[in-house]
Amino acid sequence: MRGFQNQEVIRLDDCPLIGILVSNKNNRKRILKLYQRHHNLPLQLFTFTLADILWERQQIVGLCQIEGKWRESAFPFPHAVYNRCYNKKTATIQLLEGIIGRDKCFNTINWLNKWEVYNLLSQSNLKKHIPDTFLFNEVNVAELLKIYKLVYIKPSYGNQGKGVYRVELKENGDIHISQHSLAPSFICRKNEDLQQKLGKLLGKKSYIVQKGVQSSQIDHRYYDIRVIVQKNIRGKWTVSTIVCRVANKLYFNSSVYESIFDAEEIFARIFPSEKKQKIALQSINKISINAAQVLEIRMGLLGELSVDLVLDKEMKLWIIELNGKPQKSIYKDIKNFKYERLIYRRPMEYAYYLSQSLR
Repeated sequence: MRGFQNQEVIRLDDCPLIGILVSNKNNRKRILKLYQRHHNLPLQLFTFTLADILWERQQIVGLCQIEGKWRESAFPFPHAVYNRCYNKKTATIQLLEGIIGRDKCFNTINWLNKWEVYNLLSQSNLKKHIPDTFLFNEVNVAELLKIYKLVYIKPSYGNQGKGVYRVELKENGDIHISQHSLAPSFICRKNEDLQQKLGKLLGKKSYIVQKGVQSSQIDHRYYDIRVIVQKNIRGKWTVSTIVCRVANKLYFNSSVYESIFDAEEIFARIFPSEKKQKIALQSINKISINAAQVLEIRMGLLGELSVDLVLDKEMKLWIIELNGKPQKSIYKDIKNFKYERLIYRRPMEYAYYLSQSLR
């Protein structure tokens, strides 16, 4: 940072200064391009990393684009910060908030603990949409299989379907353990100790065990429903987009998807009438916004998250997972996707909203 000791600090008094916190310098330009391209708000945007913060000088070295030119410059502390680091610790961001003001950084915690999320949602009016969930080290999975026949084991801190196991009790008493595909990676026979086998497989990380929802299929393929919920320029939660990810044939993990569609296109095929399609979409909107509101009460200020749901064979909605850092790159795979601009603009709207309060 020595090269910035005599650097002129950029000051833009007429419009708010918004910082996007990213994980490393290599991400700064790519992420700034995305968010810069999709908003038309009167604000100055820059990207920075935690290492770019000059605490003693109360400045941040960041990357910006001014009059079409990329510049690395020293900035004063911004009026609001959008956290795009995937983190579960808040100490450094709390220091930042101590300077720019409380509730000026959003998505402080975005690497969510699935066990904590389950407990929050199961104590709310969303309980009926949450599959029974347990900590792996506190239950006997073989006993749970006698009740549910099918369970999913997931890392407490996980994303993109990594480390998820499907465990199913078959009619002959064998237990099939699968990862990504339906074909078993391991088979536990009747006389084998399932808990011991799973313990070796999972190691020392924390895992949850979730009742398996017998989800509906389309064209003999599993699919899920991904909802992006974001705050708008008025600071209100709103659904930005709903899509369906259809898994590869003979795969259960829709993170390894074969295709992705606007939900309306899939719902037109699985519901017999427009009225039922509309009711389903309204329910998804309501459940997803409610989930965001419940989570924010305990997790601190949020500006966006994604909600993954499935429909079971009776067409009941179940919340499978919440993600604090929605993966937006997947929408490139949707032909003529209508909401790309919106999903990148909304965080800028919310940052602008935060920057205007008590300014």
